[in-house]
Amino acid sequence: AVIVSSRATSNDNTWKIWADFCNDLLVNPWLTGNSDPILLLQVFAQRYRTGQLAPRDRPVKSRTVEGALRAVGQAFTGVGAKDPRLTARGTTEFRLGLQLRGYAKADPPPDRVKPVPISVVYHAANIARQHGTAESLAVIHMLCIAFFFLCRPGEYTAPTADNAPFRLKDVTFYVGNRRVLAPTATDDDLARATFVTLTFTTQKNAVRGEVIGLGLSGDPFLGPVRSTASRVQHLLHHNAPPTTPLCTYYMANRAHYVTPGDISETLKSSVRSLGPTIGFSHHDVSARSLRAAGAMALLCAHVDSDTIRLLGRWRSDAMLRYLTVQAQPIMRDFSARMLQGGQYTLLPNAAIPLH
Repeated sequence: AVIVSSRATSNDNTWKIWADFCNDLLVNPWLTGNSDPILLLQVFAQRYRTGQLAPRDRPVKSRTVEGALRAVGQAFTGVGAKDPRLTARGTTEFRLGLQLRGYAKADPPPDRVKPVPISVVYHAANIARQHGTAESLAVIHMLCIAFFFLCRPGEYTAPTADNAPFRLKDVTFYVGNRRVLAPTATDDDLARATFVTLTFTTQKNAVRGEVIGLGLSGDPFLGPVRSTASRVQHLLHHNAPPTTPLCTYYMANRAHYVTPGDISETLKSSVRSLGPTIGFSHHDVSARSLRAAGAMALLCAHVDSDTIRLLGRWRSDAMLRYLTVQAQPIMRDFSARMLQGGQYTLLPNAAIPLH
């Protein structure tokens, strides 16, 4: 398994917290001579849970406590020692497991982002077209790509040490049966394209070299082919190299990136404008909403859940991905069906005003 830099840093910080905790109790952090390390781990878990030891000095959820304990255990195994959390059979020790299950039951409900209906995407697209700036158009085009391809933010926004957004070289268009690689596409190719594919490289939960494609949506502006073609055209007109992320845009001869914050603010602005009739508030949406939104649109369009999992790269029935996702006839009309299925409202909760 690959450990990204942010996770490695987090694990290092957790070990420092553990070491300081043990030193305060005059205990060796490596538990040398400790006959029952579970008791010490339980105290550590409780203090981490309440925020006494957590990095932000605030109470944390059960999964965060579990992650902190795992980081401690991995530090032990990293030097060839036994993970103190585990039994000889490799399972979490009963007392520690019981404590974590108790935390999980006491946790508040998960704060999940809401899937946005297609009306929000349409609204954002209309505003972007009115502004017509390189920035606003880049944001809406990446927003559309994320919606139709069920992308995680790390796949379509500014590159960091821990994510791998799609690049110009990862895009292929089809003009009828003719295959056109994005870095060599002409304006005429982009205008006449009827199908677009993205090739996955090091994105999360994706098989390297896997290709997913979508056809025309039926809308002249809102669709995966038109949005991706517009992004590619902008990059080619600025002589961008093939390794340039799709989320790049140029203003005053300087390269900028579409960020998760740009996407989140665009969605929030449209949700605020549309009001409570859509069933949730702007606090409930972020860049992560688009992945759920695309899946919901497909579900409402009566696409079966197995196919949705395949398109969204959720780990399930991995073998079927090779048989289904890359089959162009199956995927050709998905984007048009998503526009139809994206017309929905959510039932509001009590916090949403009546008018």
